[in-house]
Amino acid sequence: MERMLSDRRVLVTGGAGFIGSNLIESLLDAGNQVVCLDNFSTGKRENLKDFANNPHFNLIEGDIRNYGDCEKAVKNIEIVFHQAALGSVPRSIKDPVSSTDVNIGGFVKMLFAAKEANVKRFIYAASSSTYGDHPDLPKVEENIGSPLSPYAITKYVDELFASNFAKTYGIEVIGLRYFNVFGRRQDPDGAYAAVIPKFVKMLMKHEVPLINGDGAISRDFTYIDNVIQVNHLAAVIHNNKALNQVYNVAHGERTTLNELFYFLRELAGKFDKNILTIEPVYGPARVGDIPHSLASIEKAKNLLGYSPELNVKEGLEEAVKWFWNNL
Repeated sequence: MERMLSDRRVLVTGGAGFIGSNLIESLLDAGNQVVCLDNFSTGKRENLKDFANNPHFNLIEGDIRNYGDCEKAVKNIEIVFHQAALGSVPRSIKDPVSSTDVNIGGFVKMLFAAKEANVKRFIYAASSSTYGDHPDLPKVEENIGSPLSPYAITKYVDELFASNFAKTYGIEVIGLRYFNVFGRRQDPDGAYAAVIPKFVKMLMKHEVPLINGDGAISRDFTYIDNVIQVNHLAAVIHNNKALNQVYNVAHGERTTLNELFYFLRELAGKFDKNILTIEPVYGPARVGDIPHSLASIEKAKNLLGYSPELNVKEGLEEAVKWFWNNL
């Protein structure tokens, strides 16, 4: 990967999570000093086990809702990668209070603590859910609709706070609107598990996956290495026009849930031919889901130099290999 951040002291919030732990791994490999802040409400300790004895890694077990923990975590930090959040649209519909408390309250505490500690740059995980009911495809950063879930509202409010802090306090901020990220270390279990690891695990067990709706809804599935690349680019960019912006992070291709299932069945079938006979079943569509998602990545290409490495089929092949060997 070109233009990787190196030799800096950085904080990754939510570092025990799927994206956070992959980001920590890449930052350590590139020679950075990395602090991780996590309360393990959704993150897993096993995601950090490979870093535990690394002298350049420090774990702070704490909560972004506790301002004292935020202050402790940002001490002597140059760049913050804020990944901590309560994800999942269904979770936010069931419990909007907790999603708001973490995703807005925790975000503002973390952002203010970073400002107070003179952190140079604050890079944060935004979300494609912010586009809401805006009908246009592909999704362009400047055109958003009305949010369709409490989760989407929280992620949009974070963007507003980040923009305000940049103007009010002068901290450099960059928001990264992730589009359906998948890959190694992604959790297949729990009520709010992401579709790809969940489907793979079910196929491995010869269980029948449930597709919400008719399978025609589409997503811009984005492999984890593409996300890691753009986080590094956001950290090293010096072009002032690139700062205090929000970017789509995706590959720029649509895949329906039906197509996704058959891709996964084909790939998992290479390990177990019995999987090739499994067919999905269909259930009600999920409340709050965006019907279609496809990103324009031109802004990230032009201002950050983003160039996705793996398309969805290439990424799925890597992901299925990892899941097969680790689930």
